[in-house]
Amino acid sequence: MIVVDDQAVVRAGFAAIVAAEPDLTVVAEAGDGATAVSLAAEEKPDVVLMDIRMPGMDGLTATRLITTPADGPRVLVLTTFDLDEYVYEALRAGASGFLLKDARPEELLSAIRVVAAGDGILAPAVTRRLIDTFARGAPPPSPAAGPLGRLTQREREVLLKIASGLTNAEIGAELGVTTGTVKSHVNALLSKLGLRDRVQATILAYETGLISPGGVPRG
Repeated sequence: MIVVDDQAVVRAGFAAIVAAEPDLTVVAEAGDGATAVSLAAEEKPDVVLMDIRMPGMDGLTATRLITTPADGPRVLVLTTFDLDEYVYEALRAGASGFLLKDARPEELLSAIRVVAAGDGILAPAVTRRLIDTFARGAPPPSPAAGPLGRLTQREREVLLKIASGLTNAEIGAELGVTTGTVKSHVNALLSKLGLRDRVQATILAYETGLISPGGVPRG
């Protein structure tokens, strides 16, 4: 993975935490977005740990460029603030989730592994609060319109549960199906909607009006 932060001490600290794990390797470090984009193209890491606010090219622009290729690295954003509009924009740009910089080492390592495995970081309540806050900007369209029309009724139900922050096991318990069945529905809806992970699915659910700010289903 690549660690990106404009503060050398912070960058070194994160790199040391990651490098101490036998199954994780830091292949490069960067102090700005432009360097991160270049290194991501050269090193082809599985995950980029990305700061948002940096001089020159910021983490938002870098995230968009890094995640543009279909086979590009996955980006895990780090931020100082739990309600930061730049983080929401980073998620829209293709990041697979975010953590606060004061997260415990075990939380950081767990998040890296989850993102590397192809999932997104949705569990913290702060993520839902963030999306709630910045989904309020404009009245959403009808949930029946747009890309959601490609989904079956069951897939829409699963998407709604994802957007409410539930895990596959919790979704299975609520719908009365196995976790494996839920996983199949999740994979199917992500494929139909052209999304990379649950984070992007949650954002789409808000932006299409399937769920409203505050986690209330619409229609």
